[in-house]
Amino acid sequence: MSTRCSTTYSDTPPSSDLPVTYYTLALCASKGAFEAVPRPKLAVDLGAAKARLTAAGIGVTDARVMLIAAMEREVTLSRDGRVLIKSRDAAEAERVFAELRRVVGLPDTAEKSSPAGEG
Repeated sequence: MSTRCSTTYSDTPPSSDLPVTYYTLALCASKGAFEAVPRPKLAVDLGAAKARLTAAGIGVTDARVMLIAAMEREVTLSRDGRVLIKSRDAAEAERVFAELRRVVGLPDTAEKSSPAGEG
């Protein structure tokens, strides 16, 4: 069963000049998953992400335009950086998302990012 999320997503192309941050982990309209969307768009190297997940002992299905990772909960990572976590529990989704960011090397969330000029 496919889960649809209603997050508005800009068609702005990825920019290497701007820092990328995940600003939200929002419950999808179906209430069966949480979605995180990077701003601005992020170009994810799915091959490298798959290698890092596999090296961490996490099972991965490569669907060419996205990876499906068998973490604590099923996680879908799209090549534009969007992440879908199949969970109805916000704390669990946050925990899984933090682990995914750590393993794959994705940017931090807005509340944990350094203010401009620091770092």
